Amino acid sequence: MIGRTRLLVAAAATATAVAVFVALGTWQVQRMHWKHRLIETVSARSRAPAIPAPRLGERLAEDGEALDYTHVEIGGRFLGGHDAHVQALLGEPRGRLGGPGYWIVSPLERPNGEIVWINRGFVPMDRLAEATPPSTEGATTIAGIARRVEPRGAFLPDDDAARNLWFVRDARRLSAAFGLPVERTLPYTIDADAAATPASGLPQAGETRLAFPDDHLGYALTWYGLAVAAAGVFAVRVRSERRRGTRTTVDRSRGTA
Repeated sequence: MIGRTRLLVAAAATATAVAVFVALGTWQVQRMHWKHRLIETVSARSRAPAIPAPRLGERLAEDGEALDYTHVEIGGRFLGGHDAHVQALLGEPRGRLGGPGYWIVSPLERPNGEIVWINRGFVPMDRLAEATPPSTEGATTIAGIARRVEPRGAFLPDDDAARNLWFVRDARRLSAAFGLPVERTLPYTIDADAAATPASGLPQAGETRLAFPDDHLGYALTWYGLAVAAAGVFAVRVRSERRRGTRTTVDRSRGTA
């Protein structure tokens, strides 16, 4: 009786573990399909010929998901003295420099008065003073990758406007902090292509992350493997309990005889 109770407890624990492992494996498969769609979308949008950056009132300008990673082009003039420093960690740089540092994000004004914040590139933390300011003389044309407003993670600290230290690129929040017309600010930013890197090399443009790790299949197989292993361990225990029960019965029969 005690052995049967132990077996029932083990069966319940095994069933729970198998269900959890299968659920986690299935979640990883779903994540894998999502990641593949993301990679395909990013690749197609970023490699396509640049389209005119959408204007205020256009559907694409307000639809961050549809716009994200689209290759765009925009003309206007930079507004001097408004560079925002957004904390960055560039782990796999395409240029010479990487590591901890800042994105230098500067406002560009279109001829119609609209404001678009341009991520001009990366600067290492100890070389911030070496960043070349944007030229404010005459109009310029910038090609780059449109990015929607970055989500603010639960563990990110608050932005510190007084120190010009930012943790997410939120165009309208930046305009408000720098005294620019929020109502004329586009709700997205643009990561400038590598061609926008100045002769000094800083800021280092063209560093949009376009490659993403795709390890979900391995994780899924691991979870499914653990489910099979748990079921296997339980099966071995069942066989062991049966053998033990058979030996007990035989021993009792011999004792009676």
